[in-house]
Amino acid sequence: MTLVLKNVAKRVGIAMHIHPTDLRLEPGSFNILLGTTLAGKTTLMQLMAGLDRPTSGEVWFDNRLVTKVSVQKRNVSMVYQQFINYPNMSVFENIASPLRVARMAEDEIRRRVHTMAELLRLTPMLDRGPAELSGGQQQRTAMARALVKDADLVLLDEPLANLDFKLREELRDELPRLFANRECIVVYATTEPMEALLFGGRTATLFEGAVTQFGPTSELYRQPRDLITAQVFSDPPINTARVHKRDGAFVLDATTRWEATGALKELPDADYTVGIRPHFVTPMQRGQRPVAVDGRVLVTELSGSESIVHFVMGETTWVSQAHGIHPFEVGADARLYADMARAMYFATDGRLLASASDQDAPDPSARA
Repeated sequence: MTLVLKNVAKRVGIAMHIHPTDLRLEPGSFNILLGTTLAGKTTLMQLMAGLDRPTSGEVWFDNRLVTKVSVQKRNVSMVYQQFINYPNMSVFENIASPLRVARMAEDEIRRRVHTMAELLRLTPMLDRGPAELSGGQQQRTAMARALVKDADLVLLDEPLANLDFKLREELRDELPRLFANRECIVVYATTEPMEALLFGGRTATLFEGAVTQFGPTSELYRQPRDLITAQVFSDPPINTARVHKRDGAFVLDATTRWEATGALKELPDADYTVGIRPHFVTPMQRGQRPVAVDGRVLVTELSGSESIVHFVMGETTWVSQAHGIHPFEVGADARLYADMARAMYFATDGRLLASASDQDAPDPSARA
């Protein structure tokens, strides 16, 4: 039951909503579409499901060309971020509705509904109407209805976006368990890099309708193909700056330079873009190659046990994200330390040239 997109594109008027895309999703796989709002995630899902047809290209499922096959003739389920339930039906009937459409036997309907309700902790609510449920319970009901028919393709379009923090965390933990023993293909759309890292699986990063990279989630995080992919897969945004390599060192400004090590020594003297994620820029000297960076504090944020500082160096604005409470005064000068053993180096056209692994440094921590 492999899903294959072959050069699939979607154009509306003169606007290209999805650039030519090739993807292969394997049975039993959990796949993530990661990108900002309007990056093309929902459109790509609709093309996968048959809710929309591509302008060009082919969609194959289980070795069958399904480009022009309607969604009604495909075994597909989709869950949106809005709670979509039938208000005049009980929770039981909401979950059972796709099975009734399929004319399944009553005994089998009851067995499947109760199994799914138990899995999603909805059993005490089966006789209630959707209006009697909390937001999280309504979304569980919508998910149960999508999962109960054992669809070959399950599409989850930011299903947790409208839930409060506690419910999001709860359902994030449950989702991998829901699909652990299923042979279906799962596609999960999100704007949050941390969510992609938590789920693992395989991730496709999207930017302005184009898939920039697809592969194992941890691999994309550690080895983005280019600067755009690195930017999509970083929240807060990855810090970048133009640097020049000369005499075996990288120069950021008149007072900030660091030695080129490992494979970085082989890079020719030229201009490059250095990228480093905010949690590798800290108020304390940490890591293998801490380099002092001086700037003026623009914004400070304290979130629980974490401190975030936005600061400007000349015309460049960077962000520091560090554990602990670190008070900084807005407008004051500050010294922070960037662990350049964790940096990535990009060509002027955005291609990744070298990363932490090329400097004999350990892998980045699993944060976005």
